[in-house]
Amino acid sequence: MMNSYKFFSNKECEFFPCHNTGDIEGFNCLFCFCPLYTLGEFCGGNFRYNKKGIKDCSDCNLPHKAENYEYIMSKFKLLSELARRR
Repeated sequence: MMNSYKFFSNKECEFFPCHNTGDIEGFNCLFCFCPLYTLGEFCGGNFRYNKKGIKDCSDCNLPHKAENYEYIMSKFKLLSELARRR
C-alpha cells in the first residue's frame, strides 16, 4: 500500500469500529486517540460539549479517515505552541 504510514486498521480491537463511518475497510485506527482533542473548537472535527462541559467526539470521524492525515499533521505546530505556553 502506498503511503502505508498514513493508515492502520486494527480489526482485532474490541472497540472496532469505535465510530460509525460507513466504511469498515477504510477505517483508520492510526489516530485512535485523537491528537486534536485538546484544540477544543479549533480541532475541525464534528463534536459537541455535553452538559458537564466535556468534549464529546463520538460523532467525529475526522481522525479515522486516511485522507485526513495531512490535516492532522498540519495541526502539530499549533499543538506544540499550546504545550509550550502551559
